[in-house]
Amino acid sequence: MTAINCQQTRIETTHRILNGDLNEHGTLFGGRLLEAVDAEASVAAMRVARATLVTAAMDHVQFVKPFHLQDAMIVRAVVTGLGHRSVEVFVKVLGEHLMTGERFVGFTCFLTYVVPGAESGLAYDELIADNDETKYLLAGYQDRRAQRATVRQQERDLLAHLSCE
Repeated sequence: MTAINCQQTRIETTHRILNGDLNEHGTLFGGRLLEAVDAEASVAAMRVARATLVTAAMDHVQFVKPFHLQDAMIVRAVVTGLGHRSVEVFVKVLGEHLMTGERFVGFTCFLTYVVPGAESGLAYDELIADNDETKYLLAGYQDRRAQRATVRQQERDLLAHLSCE
């Protein structure tokens, strides 16, 4: 087995909230947040895949608290699960009120990336937790993976009943 420590997959970036990022409520437009989350999480996933990836799923999405002008959002991503061709990445986005320094959890989710092609695999096949948070997240991976399999079947059933009319 080829192992990688979660620390080696960790990404952190900071983005300032600007006027052009706001929606009609004066808070960060959700699409901007999701774009940043997918971009940063893909870097963490590439660190274990070392191959081209596609975003397959975003789940357990939680918009916890809104981000406002004069806030920064700190996007933290870490790989929390490995399949044969799939990589699960957990993302939490912290808010920081730049005038006070106060921080808060504003958003969390899991993303799944897949290496396209039947013969493709990952560069690593084992994750090593590096703190209590990653121990907890790694311990729940198999349950989340099973939930995703159930949801995928439900989505196939739904799509079979949708028309393009």
